[in-house]
Amino acid sequence: MSKNLHDIGLGPLTFSAMLEQDLDDVLAVEQRVHIHPWTRGNFSDSLVHGHIGQLLRDAQQRLVGYFLTMSIVDEVHLLDIAVDTPYQGQGAGKYLLDGLVSAARAQQMRLVLLEVRVSNIAAIHLYRRYGFGEIGRRKHYYPVAPGIREDAIVMQLLL
Repeated sequence: MSKNLHDIGLGPLTFSAMLEQDLDDVLAVEQRVHIHPWTRGNFSDSLVHGHIGQLLRDAQQRLVGYFLTMSIVDEVHLLDIAVDTPYQGQGAGKYLLDGLVSAARAQQMRLVLLEVRVSNIAAIHLYRRYGFGEIGRRKHYYPVAPGIREDAIVMQLLL
């Protein structure tokens, strides 16, 4: 089910459920924006296990971005989020978070958790502006290169 949403300067945007047939588009964005992108198998397995993915498309049905979450009891864990390169810096990241938080509240969740690379300064600023607070660090969590890993900042947003 799609829901038309207000304009953020990119034209009308629409959220819809991430489905297996969307994964070619998702993978193309994933590979453009992430240092270590997820594989098709990662996305497929997540969808099979009931994790919730949402796509954000523009009026021409181009994929602007997406998020994938996992619910555990009364918490939503943000597993993956991305805004395609041409749409970055235009409010699409905040728009994705609005959709995520709206869905979490509709499910009566009490908080959203996420991890973010310490080097991903733009994402850290977005999350902080949105109201997420740092609650911990995971040492050597993310791969950078063979034998090199970087820390993750663990953040939460109380709903």
